[in-house]
Amino acid sequence: MTTRTLVLLRHAKAERPEGYAKDIDRPLSARGRADAAAAGRWLEDNDLVPDQVLCSPSVRTRQTWQYTALATEMLIAYEQSLYFGGPAEMIELIQETTATVSTLLVIGHNPTISVVSGRLDPHGTTGDGLRTAGLAVHRFEGAWSALEPGKVPRTAEHTARG
Repeated sequence: MTTRTLVLLRHAKAERPEGYAKDIDRPLSARGRADAAAAGRWLEDNDLVPDQVLCSPSVRTRQTWQYTALATEMLIAYEQSLYFGGPAEMIELIQETTATVSTLLVIGHNPTISVVSGRLDPHGTTGDGLRTAGLAVHRFEGAWSALEPGKVPRTAEHTARG
């Protein structure tokens, strides 16, 4: 069986909503850019550079990915359901990942990203949830399509600060 690694990343700190007509347009703050870069360093230091990235299309999630400064030669998909959907849609997207991907990074929003992490973990805990630039690492054996809530243990959690 193949070991799969799922890394869930809550977007880094965004600008306050005042001054933005739409929530989806809010960019990262200066702190958010530094924290996203710190998240990228943590991923590299822990051998968690993904084969594929699924990212919400919001400006702040796209910038979180951009500032992680990981290799640019990988498959990235901007998925509307990571912004507009909930936990069920996120889990379904993860289950649709191709067999050639061993490490998948999903960049999204709270509360969905924290809820998914809690649902996947056999202990079902999310604590206070992922903070901005928070990462949760889950590992399991088998195909992405076989990913099931309650059967994908969280093996690491980290809050990146730059």
